[in-house]
Amino acid sequence: MKKIALYPGSFDPFTVGHLSIVNRALSLFDEVIVAIGVNISKKEFMTLDIKVKAINELFSDQPRVRILCYDGLTAQFCEDNDINFVIRGVRDADDFMYERRIANINKLLNKELETVLYFSESRYAEISSSMVREVYSYNGKISTFVPPIILKYIK
Repeated sequence: MKKIALYPGSFDPFTVGHLSIVNRALSLFDEVIVAIGVNISKKEFMTLDIKVKAINELFSDQPRVRILCYDGLTAQFCEDNDINFVIRGVRDADDFMYERRIANINKLLNKELETVLYFSESRYAEISSSMVREVYSYNGKISTFVPPIILKYIK
């Protein structure tokens, strides 16, 4: 049986930290699905179409990575698509506690679902999509925080 992992998030924008998590997950899983969650109550920095296009281009040479969009519960999406693993990144203790709660709820909703946490590489520990958006809003340089392909879609 193929080991498929779902990497859910808003990825607004997709950062070098996200890229690191996907690349590391490929050593454990046969396929990684980057699942862009749709949250209509959240103001988007990048449109869903642009995010999909940019992330697809980023992984165009990696056949084991797929990009999908979804709305609703992650646990239900995984159950509907025969996915048994969710991967998440953790930067600090606050992230860990938050992700632990989500993993526990997902497990209650879908007993087959296992969450695998990846601790951020230290060089990426301070990078978040919200931080990138904040720096960008003040015309700050974000090229070290996002892959060049993603940067191309932001400008």
